Amino acid sequence: MSKTIRFNAFSMNAATHQSPGLWRHPRNTSVDFNRLDYWTDLARLLERGLFDALFIADVLGIYDVYQGSADGALRGGVQVPVNDPLLIVPAMAGVTEHLGFGVTFSLSYEHPYPFARRMSTLDHLSAGRVGWNIVTGYLDSAARNLGLARQLGHDERYELAEEYLQVLYKLWEKSWDDDALVQDRASGQFLDPARVHPINHQGEHFQVPGIHLSQPSPQRTPVLFQAGASPRGLRFAADHAECVFISAPTQTALRGYVEAIRKASREAGRPEQDVLIYAQALLIVGEDRQAAEAKLQEYRQYVDVEAALTLLSGWTGIDFAGVDPDSLIEYIDNDAGRTALAVFTKADPKRRWTVREAAEFVSLGGRGPVLLGSPAHIADQLEDWLDSTGIDGFNLTYAVVPDDLQAVVEQVVPELQRRGRYRTAYEDGTLRHKLFGRGDRLAPEHKGRLVRI
Repeated sequence: MSKTIRFNAFSMNAATHQSPGLWRHPRNTSVDFNRLDYWTDLARLLERGLFDALFIADVLGIYDVYQGSADGALRGGVQVPVNDPLLIVPAMAGVTEHLGFGVTFSLSYEHPYPFARRMSTLDHLSAGRVGWNIVTGYLDSAARNLGLARQLGHDERYELAEEYLQVLYKLWEKSWDDDALVQDRASGQFLDPARVHPINHQGEHFQVPGIHLSQPSPQRTPVLFQAGASPRGLRFAADHAECVFISAPTQTALRGYVEAIRKASREAGRPEQDVLIYAQALLIVGEDRQAAEAKLQEYRQYVDVEAALTLLSGWTGIDFAGVDPDSLIEYIDNDAGRTALAVFTKADPKRRWTVREAAEFVSLGGRGPVLLGSPAHIADQLEDWLDSTGIDGFNLTYAVVPDDLQAVVEQVVPELQRRGRYRTAYEDGTLRHKLFGRGDRLAPEHKGRLVRI
């Protein structure tokens, strides 16, 4: 039986996310990201399309690697200005019933104790539809803004993340028993003190002696997303992630990452079905191939190549301003995002990228493929990518809001449904239950369930 195709939408609380320059397109409403109705309208659209979730990216710094300055990012609006991704979730949850929300939060710059409460609050307010995209950061500018000379080393950040997760698991999973909330009006007892437990965490980075301040939310631990595909990132994902997000420009590169994630998960003692893998893609839909090509050419008129180089430099930690645009990109280990550099160097041995080619590629839809054509032709391509690489679904970005995602909802989704490759209704329940069909809680063998206090 063919695997069902899943969709997330990939966005950011900013005017520019993965298609630098497209904010100028006359039909693009992304410049309205400061308006609450921008987000509630998007949430309603995605729920109509039966998407799993809206996956919201974030950064805490500015892209200042290109030319050693923030000027390129500021001129092009490269993920700046950018607002908090968590604050828009309650409004979107209030106008939807089933859509999930995967919010990005960098654990490198905030103590886990207040973050635990914030996520529990969101899970309560959304009736259990929240996920957390676990990131450790990749911009030195973020570290400087928070009082550090530079960010921790790449692998050091993952070591910090391991302890951060231990604190969160103890708070979310172990601090409160299921029956701690009494609420006996006759006796006046609200809680049973014997069933609320201090976690007494004493670690290298964090000391948290007390209890979690929130009662258990519907999922307790939010659904755990993760996007790192470096060797250290893969080990972290194998231990913790329930959903993994990958950006890769070719099927060969994507298949390699999928195989590595599945292998790491097996070695960590987790069944393959415990991890869903989504690949980034931009879908450009037209009545036929010719109409879709015309739309692509229209979009390219608004591409900002310098802004794309600014984005690429920030992702990789390499200043491409002083590099011959026709030179091949070479892989080096640094403390930025290693996955972004690897996809253009060593992830696909059959494909080498020049700086110019990589910048042009990421200028529309980021590091994932652009699939275009009629709804039927796009459905063919989605089936081929999913069946050939072993992914479970797609994290769909956009060039123009709402046009691109609206075309997916109104044209591509019905075509996939006709083929039996896309669901026709949501299941009831929390985001985790909708994704895995096994209830609201982390799987029994997950590290979060096995933690001790």
